[in-house]
Amino acid sequence: MRLNLSDITSKEIMPGYHGKLIHSDNMTWVFWDVEDQAVVPEHSHMHEQIMHVVEGTFEFTLDGETNIYHPGDVVIIGSNKKHSGKALTPCKLMDIFSPAREEYK
Repeated sequence: MRLNLSDITSKEIMPGYHGKLIHSDNMTWVFWDVEDQAVVPEHSHMHEQIMHVVEGTFEFTLDGETNIYHPGDVVIIGSNKKHSGKALTPCKLMDIFSPAREEYK
């Protein structure tokens, strides 16, 4: 299957987080456009997650430890780990989830 991001409609999954979502049987890949100051409240999920900061500055807390992330930074988030985040500037992020996020389909 071949896809092009320009053909995928963006969905606002939570306030300020606009994602283009790609699903396979076992993974979800999300390309986020995040508004300045948009917040992801603390949460956890069964999915393993890898986050990559493409553009902007993103504050991210994982298991109570807060760091500031910049373009090129990658964070690996294990299953059921509590995490939260806030865009300190407009951001572009990529997330990969395994297994697929059924609720995002």
